[in-house]
Amino acid sequence: MLKGIPKILPPELLKILMEMGHGDELVIGDGNFPHASCARRLVRCDGHNTPELLQAVLELLPLDTFVEKPAGLLEVVPGDNTRPKRWDEFRSIVGNAHPEFKEFEYIERFEFYERAKKAYAVVATGDQALYACIILKKGVLPGE
Repeated sequence: MLKGIPKILPPELLKILMEMGHGDELVIGDGNFPHASCARRLVRCDGHNTPELLQAVLELLPLDTFVEKPAGLLEVVPGDNTRPKRWDEFRSIVGNAHPEFKEFEYIERFEFYERAKKAYAVVATGDQALYACIILKKGVLPGE
């Protein structure tokens, strides 16, 4: 056991977070996201929802401060009247972890899938909320 590590994060995901470098992206996808067909590296966390994993990941992962929008959301498909119920939670979680955070990038569905295919890793959740997918771009820790 280690101190200070959120218990929800499996060892495989901790390893991936450590391996990631500046600018690498991590996708956390809901239960409907095509994880296996998009992922270069796939971590399964099926028993959890996106917000709880996002919270845990952001306790360890610095966001990229050299880009305008270091976090992106899967945009609602035109014509779909869904109002994503997770987005306010995501905004609160990211803002609490990174007070300098301003706004999400909204990414069209197929562009989101293409970004996921290039991402360092994809985390599969069992979240049943629609549009509960997020991309995070890793930043750097302040130097000495």
